[in-house]
Amino acid sequence: MEQGSAHDGARPAYASGVLPRTSAGARVPAQVRGTAARLPEQARGEHTHGEDPRGEPPAARAVRRHSVRGQILDALRTALVDGELEPGRVYSAPALGARFGVSATPVREAMQRLAVEGAVEVVPNRGFRVSERGPRELAELAQVRALIEVPVMLDLARTVPAHRWSALRPLADATVAAAAVGDLAAYAESDRAFHRAVLALSGNGQLVAVAEELHRRAQWPPVSGPATRRADLLADAAEHTALLDALAARDLAVVQALVTEHVTGVGN
Repeated sequence: MEQGSAHDGARPAYASGVLPRTSAGARVPAQVRGTAARLPEQARGEHTHGEDPRGEPPAARAVRRHSVRGQILDALRTALVDGELEPGRVYSAPALGARFGVSATPVREAMQRLAVEGAVEVVPNRGFRVSERGPRELAELAQVRALIEVPVMLDLARTVPAHRWSALRPLADATVAAAAVGDLAAYAESDRAFHRAVLALSGNGQLVAVAEELHRRAQWPPVSGPATRRADLLADAAEHTALLDALAARDLAVVQALVTEHVTGVGN
């Protein structure tokens, strides 16, 4: 069944593989870990005044800063889904910056993005509290996902030629590979990539964006729940392969049953 659904309360994450950890246990991209001291101040998100002594154009500085912020955002998403950032706990941007080896600015910017996504809440003068997600919220997310994905995939089963589905086999295989080693971060990333690719065949970019946002929110862990077992991940991944088979065969009944089970954890 779907990882992070209302049925199992599983905890996925966001990196394409296992990221290195700091001494505090947080996963940090290799490009960020251990290099913050060598980055220009602008790349670390710190404000400076005057001209860069190397004559570097402002546009280049902005690109580097955005890159660091994006890497920190990925690392924070991974830590959220892995449970390294605990639901209900408040974290300050300076403390997380020290943990990741960067200034507080890119951490604060990344956390603001996570607040928009609903992963954290802003706590004035303290930092950011990790949202506590209960069964009801996860059930609501699953219901909305099903309302979107079930009819879209049924329509795709009727209209997309069978040979087009073979191109998505590697994405399904990636979910199986991540599940086989129990890598929650890699599984969550590959799971979203698979669903994104399937829904993209609809040609509706707005639908794909909305569905991915719901999927990401559903992958964050609830405040409590059983740890995800490797067998559960493997069963979830196997549904991707079975879904491709059903889509290629235009078996509408099986497509509907699989998508409903996969997204909500409830079979027809």
